[in-house]
Amino acid sequence: MHFSRFGLAFDYPDSWSVDAADAADGMATVTVYSPEGAFWAVSAHQPGGAAADLSAAVVTQMREEYADLDAESATDSFSGRELPGYDLNFYCLDLTNTAAVRTLETPDAIYLFLCQAEDREWDRVSHVFAAMTASFIRALEP
Repeated sequence: MHFSRFGLAFDYPDSWSVDAADAADGMATVTVYSPEGAFWAVSAHQPGGAAADLSAAVVTQMREEYADLDAESATDSFSGRELPGYDLNFYCLDLTNTAAVRTLETPDAIYLFLCQAEDREWDRVSHVFAAMTASFIRALEP
């Protein structure tokens, strides 16, 4: 399937569901959910801010929710672009979970990506998260 609204465009699996919420100033957040509960989200923020502050704010918020949160700086590369952020591990309902927070700065916006899954599902869907992020970045290219 292909999503294209609010200036955000990416591909996602047919069996996954989309929740799109328009945000202030024309910026948007879109979350895509797997049938098992994993999710991938992208939000657009005004350009000119500090991308590192956005990803750090997610880590701070997650620490408030999950006291045992383990966060480690990480960077992914897609289509020649570096996406810095954090890898997160934590317990939720006695299950181990993994999440990844990444940012992408462009002249038009700062994009924040967050994906999360219970660890047994992470092994199956992490490549899907990567493919969705890559398709988003490809859609930004002229």
